[in-house]
Order: sequence, then C-alpha cells, then structure tokens
Amino acid sequence: MTIKSLLPSPLGFGTAPLGNMFRAIPDEEAAATVQAAWDQGIRYFDTAPFYGAGLSEIRLGDVLSQHPRDEYVLSTKVGRVILDDIEDTTARDLGEKGGLFEHGRPNKMINDYTAEATLRSIEDSLKRLNTDRLDIVWVHDVAQDFYGDEWLAAYEAARTGAFRVLQKLRDEGVIKAWGLGVNRVEPLELTLDLDEPIPDAFLLAGRYTLLDHDRALQRLLPSASAQNVDIVVGGPYSSGILAGGTHFEYQKAPAAIIDKVERIKAIAARHGVSIKAAALQFSLAHPATVAAIPGATKPSRIAEDVAALSETVPAAFWTALREQKLIADTAPIPAA
Repeated sequence: MTIKSLLPSPLGFGTAPLGNMFRAIPDEEAAATVQAAWDQGIRYFDTAPFYGAGLSEIRLGDVLSQHPRDEYVLSTKVGRVILDDIEDTTARDLGEKGGLFEHGRPNKMINDYTAEATLRSIEDSLKRLNTDRLDIVWVHDVAQDFYGDEWLAAYEAARTGAFRVLQKLRDEGVIKAWGLGVNRVEPLELTLDLDEPIPDAFLLAGRYTLLDHDRALQRLLPSASAQNVDIVVGGPYSSGILAGGTHFEYQKAPAAIIDKVERIKAIAARHGVSIKAAALQFSLAHPATVAAIPGATKPSRIAEDVAALSETVPAAFWTALREQKLIADTAPIPAA
C-alpha cells in the first residue's frame, strides 16, 4: 500500500511543537491547535515519543480520541523508548537537536532500534495516544548526528531489528505502512539499495525545502520515484525560518540563511506571494512527494497552512527564484 493512497490530502500536521519544542506551551493552547487542524479538515497527524518525551503523543491523543478513529490517519515513530526514570532535560545529549525539548517531560529517553524495543515503543505509544492502532510507523533519526561516525552501526541495528518487525506488522495487517523518519538523505539512499526489507515511504525532514534541496534532488527523489517509495516532507518551513520564525536546523538561524530568506521574501513580495505558500508548494511539487506536515502551536497557524496550500503562485515567481539561483534549475515547480 502506498502512503499516498492512505492520505486524504497532501497537507498533514506535524506535532513536534506539541512536545514543547523551543518553549513551554499551555495544554489548552496545544489542544486548541489540534482541534483547529481537525476543524480545518486535516486528517493526517504525525507524532513521536521523542517529542517532549511522550508529551506530544499524550496531547495529540487527548484530542483525537474524541473523534472517530476511522476518520484520520495516525503515524508515530520507533527508535527511542521513554522510561519512568527522571533526568535533567537540559543535560540530554541530543546532538544537533540538543535543547530542543528542554520544556518537555523529564522522562529519560534511550535510543534502541532492536526488535524488542520496537514492539515496546509501539505498545507505549498506543497507550499515550489513547488509541488501539497505528496506521504508519517511522524508524526515527537512525542517522542522527549524535552517533558521529558510528551511525552505520545504528542503522544496521535498525535494519535487523526495527525494519523487520515493522515489515512483519505491515504484512500481518497490524499497521498499514512503515518507513524511515529522518533528516538525513544518506540512510534513505542506503535503504533504497537494500534487497529487503523495502519500506513503503520515507518521512524526510528539512531536506526538501526552499532552503535545502540539492542533495535530495540528485539521487534520492528520482530513486524513490522509480521504486514507488513515497516521500512525506517534514519541516517544510525549515524549523520555522520560512514561516516567520528564527530557527533553522533546530538552532538559531545563521546570517547566511537569514540573508537567503530575505532574498526569497523580497521576490515573494514583488509577486504578491506569501512565503508559506512558496515553501509549502515547492516541497509538494516533486512527483515523489505526497504530503507535507508543517507543525504549529497556535490555531491561527493552521488556517495559514491551509490557505498556503491553495494560494495561486505565478510562474514568474519561480522563474525569478531560478534566475537568482535560489532554487535548483532541476527542481520541479508547481503548475501555475
């Protein structure tokens, strides 16, 4: 089954911010944001244990459990197990994601891609989400930078553990699809070269956006298309810098990125285009991409995303971006 066939719309909701990413979010605000997504017609919701050490799953489950389970698509991730032990959230070694969820739950998280940990993670997620089943399960951050040069060892543990468990669960009908959820191109390219197991899709965060897409264009997206492996784009706003925020790659945006964003904004302003529409529609224009899942912590942001998806963006805008070398010449652009 393809991911595309599961999703009623190319716009989903990524719930990392509900785990108190960057700031502490009141429960009421988090709940209102999820409900706003529902009210705006969004029916695909993605989460992970990593997001606030289970906080995102809990908050998402609190709202979605009030709606018929057959009316929405739900995905979460494996690769991290949340323990009852408490730790200092400011001292976690999360590599480039360090400090991202300092305001989340203080439960200790361990990285574990074995078969046993995968099954435990799914069971724990079902409880936190207050549901009886998952539609899609992603193997999370298998090539994250905190592994350093040892990321291939982590990948191999996932290949022989999580990958096989998830494929078995899919074949048995327990889940509908599985894949990898990462913000690195390399593990996805490696996976496409495997004889087995073969995932249904990839969730690629931050690597096919207006600001960063060259590497994915070279091999990953053509290969994924050829093998019928769908791509869900996570982080289409590049950690927020393309949506009025100040972060890029989970950290404060550097001067070069800020300058590039300002150049894109200037062109957008001349053509009457919102930066959100440009970012969202660019990520979805490639034939390999089937959905984008921006995150939000305020109900008003959901309406902006829905409007951005249908906004008319003139061809002249994309031509201007190409002329200024702000997007690759080979990147597909939306039809005018």
